[in-house]
Amino acid sequence: MLAGVLLVASGAPVLAAPAPPNPTDGQIGAAQSEQDAAAAEVGRIAGQVAVAEAELERVGIQAEAAGTAYLLAEDALLQAQAVAEQAAAELQAAATAVSNAEARIGRFSRDSYMKGSTLAATAALLDAEGPGELIQRAALLDYVGANEVDVLGELQVAKVAHANADSSARAARDEMAAAEGAAQAAKADADARLATQQSAYAEVAGQKARYEAELQAAQIRLLEVQGARDAHQQWVAQKQAEEAAAAAAAERSAREAAEAAAAARNNGPHDGGGSGASSGYVKPFSGRVTSCFGARWGTNHNGLDVASSIGTPLYAPVSGTVKRAGSATGFGLAVYLLGDDGAVYVYGHINDYFVRTGDRVVAGEQVAEVGNRGQSTGPHVHFEVHPNGAMYSGASDPVGWLNARGIRVGACGG
Repeated sequence: MLAGVLLVASGAPVLAAPAPPNPTDGQIGAAQSEQDAAAAEVGRIAGQVAVAEAELERVGIQAEAAGTAYLLAEDALLQAQAVAEQAAAELQAAATAVSNAEARIGRFSRDSYMKGSTLAATAALLDAEGPGELIQRAALLDYVGANEVDVLGELQVAKVAHANADSSARAARDEMAAAEGAAQAAKADADARLATQQSAYAEVAGQKARYEAELQAAQIRLLEVQGARDAHQQWVAQKQAEEAAAAAAAERSAREAAEAAAAARNNGPHDGGGSGASSGYVKPFSGRVTSCFGARWGTNHNGLDVASSIGTPLYAPVSGTVKRAGSATGFGLAVYLLGDDGAVYVYGHINDYFVRTGDRVVAGEQVAEVGNRGQSTGPHVHFEVHPNGAMYSGASDPVGWLNARGIRVGACGG
């Protein structure tokens, strides 16, 4: 059997895997403690995150309220400015009207002064140079007489209204400007506190993320350690089950092979259930075929690997002469038997052998026992057939060879 090949039930060779590591109880306890500590820290930080989230919500609401107050203050200021501008426009219109009246009164007063300190209405009319001027002077005297007092009064009222409107507008602007300043300051303060709280929240959220990553890593380590323990236990259980099954199968096959060998030696009638005894051949091994004849990873596997427990008997398939028994490179120990049929039969990786070079053996005689020596990955026998009689070349597939001689081995894995 090639080194590094694991025996599997399907007969397909795979690379042998070492036994899984078995973590100690201390290692599992340490991993559990690490996970518990990380979980506790995550819980503590989660509390801080909850507090930070609540504070962030509170500050955010305050910032929104401050922003709303600032917008209201801006709107009120604009309204006050519009009211003041309207009052100023109305005052300007009144002042323009009064100014026009004052101009007309001024012209009349100038005329009165130039024509005497006192100008009666009749004199003014008689002094007119023509009908047109007479009409103008009569109209002026009538206007002044009827409206002089009212115009002057309206002028005073307009001036007072202007003063009041201007004062109110200025007061409103000052008040709204103050409110705007206060709102802007409150908004700036709220924004600053919001930024600070956001930074604080980001920090604790970052801490929580880091501790969660540590917790995840600790959980993975715990799972790895616990998984390694579980894998080792499963491996042990499976190995024990396989060994028990192999031992039972080897015992059954050994018993059948021994019975067939005894029958062959006594030349009694015995069909062997596929042992080949009636044809002069005996099944040389018992167990489970795990690796077939053929190419393997750039080389050739020249035999058949049959797994069974150490000590399982190995028999001569046919009468013949022992050509070699003892150490063999790669096999550890091996027996080479030249059968009377002209073929050489090889048993490799054996645990012990019971013949010597030159011994004559009969079909069914035990020549060796299954072992695990040399480049072997588990207890088995490596069995070869060389039909041309050469000990080290010309190997043929043992399954076909034995099946053709009444020894039912079946396909690989059978």
